[in-house]
Amino acid sequence: MARRRPLLLVAAVVLLCAAEWHLVQAYKKSYIVYLGAHAYGRDASPKEHARATESHHELLGSVLGSKEMAQDSIFYSYTKNINGFAAHVEEDVANQIAKHPDVVTVLESKMLKLHTTRSWDFMDLERDGQILPESIWKHAKFGQDVIIANLDSGVWPESSSFTDDDMGEVPQRWKGSCLDTVKYAVPCNKKLIGAKYFNKDMLLNNPAVVDANWTRDTEGHGTHTLSTAGGSFVPRASLFGYANGTAKGGAPRARVAAYKVCWSGECATADVLAGFEAAIHDGADVISVSFGQDAPLADVQSLFHEAVTLGSLHAATQGISVVCSAGNSGPYDDTVVNAAPWVITVAASTVDRDFPNVLTLGNSAHMKGTSLESTTLHSSTLYPMVDARHAGHANTSPLAASECGMGTLDPAKVKGKIVVCVRGGDVPRVNKGMAVLNAGGAGMILANDRMDGDDVVADPHVLPATMITYSEAVALHNYMTTTNNPVANISPSKTEVGVKNSPSIARFSSRGPSGMLPSVMKPDIAAPGVDILAAFTEYVSPTELASDKRRSEYAILSGTSMSCPHISGVIGLLKAARPEWSPATMRSAIMTTARTQDNTGAPMRDHDGKEANAFAYGAGNVHPNRAVDPGLVYDAAPEDYFTFLCSMGFSTADMKRLSAGKFACPAKAPPMEDLNYPSIVVPALRGSQMVARRLRNVGRPARYLASWRAPIGVAMEVKPTVLEFSKIGEEKTFNVTVTSQKDKVGIGYMFGKLVWTDGTHYVRSPVAVNALA
Repeated sequence: MARRRPLLLVAAVVLLCAAEWHLVQAYKKSYIVYLGAHAYGRDASPKEHARATESHHELLGSVLGSKEMAQDSIFYSYTKNINGFAAHVEEDVANQIAKHPDVVTVLESKMLKLHTTRSWDFMDLERDGQILPESIWKHAKFGQDVIIANLDSGVWPESSSFTDDDMGEVPQRWKGSCLDTVKYAVPCNKKLIGAKYFNKDMLLNNPAVVDANWTRDTEGHGTHTLSTAGGSFVPRASLFGYANGTAKGGAPRARVAAYKVCWSGECATADVLAGFEAAIHDGADVISVSFGQDAPLADVQSLFHEAVTLGSLHAATQGISVVCSAGNSGPYDDTVVNAAPWVITVAASTVDRDFPNVLTLGNSAHMKGTSLESTTLHSSTLYPMVDARHAGHANTSPLAASECGMGTLDPAKVKGKIVVCVRGGDVPRVNKGMAVLNAGGAGMILANDRMDGDDVVADPHVLPATMITYSEAVALHNYMTTTNNPVANISPSKTEVGVKNSPSIARFSSRGPSGMLPSVMKPDIAAPGVDILAAFTEYVSPTELASDKRRSEYAILSGTSMSCPHISGVIGLLKAARPEWSPATMRSAIMTTARTQDNTGAPMRDHDGKEANAFAYGAGNVHPNRAVDPGLVYDAAPEDYFTFLCSMGFSTADMKRLSAGKFACPAKAPPMEDLNYPSIVVPALRGSQMVARRLRNVGRPARYLASWRAPIGVAMEVKPTVLEFSKIGEEKTFNVTVTSQKDKVGIGYMFGKLVWTDGTHYVRSPVAVNALA
């Protein structure tokens, strides 16, 4: 026995050392050390990239004590256009390096969230499958050879949306590739010209969600968004027969590239920044980003603590348009994310298509619902109904049972019945249906509560189902509580087009104002984001439930994730039709030509039926055909954004690092409200304030006249009221002065508009003013 003691001692020491190592690792986090921009351009040599990496090792090594320790800690060295690195270090190390004079900021890695076809017909690019004479598709040759990069959950390359039939050779300017080497790797073709994955940050923080080192999409989100932006024409596409037609992206002849930075719905900061750097260096024209923070950033100083803000700024300085989702935290104010002025922030609107079905009760009452179920009930049979609150297991509370979570329902109480489940709780809607099916239920009714109101969503349920509004849920409850044996039937759903009062703003779409940047109106624009048919992965079912064995090449999803790539596609078309335009010019074109009326001619409505405002839809719902010929534009260059940052309080030293030494703050920075943006916001009006703007002519010589509608409680004046343009490219400035009316202050934001017209073009800008004194 005595001889074994040294072995036991050694084992104890090993265990102690291992425990200490894990303890040290537990205190380490991923941090991004941001140093600004590199002085060299996209064509820098590998030696220059290597020198940048070496400088990163030296910088971190000066804090850690050795270059070798720095090499072990750094897992990304950003050397292409973004200057910085990502490292796994303790918090005190991050705090020390933040004090270094070469460092702009140090940001802790956070998890961003994914913001999870009739739409192009609805936007007048086609009509009943025929391309209209004025369609931007004709002007832009369907986005031919524009390159759209998608930062998301990857791609399902076998989808018909990414076939390269009749595609020419890949543009020589493209530097990207498909890098997967594992089995079932994503291959490149002449349509899908790039596929890369980034997971080093995720592997350090949540390795269990990384299924493989590949770009293959195992959740469907990235495939859906990429095909919405640039998918090819695919006839007879549908989800279980719903929305049958020709699927296509906004720019169907564009080249597309997938950058997988998101895993199981989350996207780690350092991986996102690496994806941005790769897309910029590879040669993307448009970068589409359908994810973001859960909530808006807290203050101005946290602006550069967010990967999308940083990555998109570097893209904008390289002439690349970045399009972002506004977030799914509506209908509440001040929830919009991705609100930097150098990106296009997109809200979600409806299209004129529904998937209705009918709930028929035993008293012959009929209620309209919606669903995308793939099985139906016998049409001639009325099925018994049960309230899920009364159908739970003995040890399940009525509240838990009402939400229909997995395993909460008693098969003896639900078998062969239609179960009424309450929407909400922590149980996803499609999971509720699976719980009912597993318990032997014949069908499901999802009943809205008071908070959800009239907002209903079509889901691909695994059993016959419908979702009904709150008012109908109240009527259903009354029927069930006053009837001894309540019965019902759910009709099969159908695809219905031409729905009136479309578009309207989706309830989930995040709203302005931007609390961090109140002088910039966000969102910028609205686009279709409800019940959008696009390509999907066949790795999982459209419900993403492991027990759902159904597969579909196309799926119907909703979210600002879906509206974002619509605008990415439109920007791709504008890039093809007007290659000389800057990202800001293209944003201006889609904003100033947007619609604020629905298909009945009435003002666009919010989810509750009330008139929507600019904090819900920005400049309005996108009208792509008009955007190709806007007449006048509000342009902005990288220097304008740097000046804006100076106005926010960033120093000349910061700006020199951000611009690689090319920009310094002016002696007196202008007000933030003077950024040359297509919308006007005065977030804190006290008395009177003048706002400056600059217009550039991109059309024929013309004389433009100004007209406006002042916000309630505000006097508004425009000087001059006439602008004469004699040639393309000519610029003119004007001022807008707003003055509060003393008896109308303190009532919150009020909305107006400004329009410049030459009789042919109408250049519209929303105006929002918050009069405080």
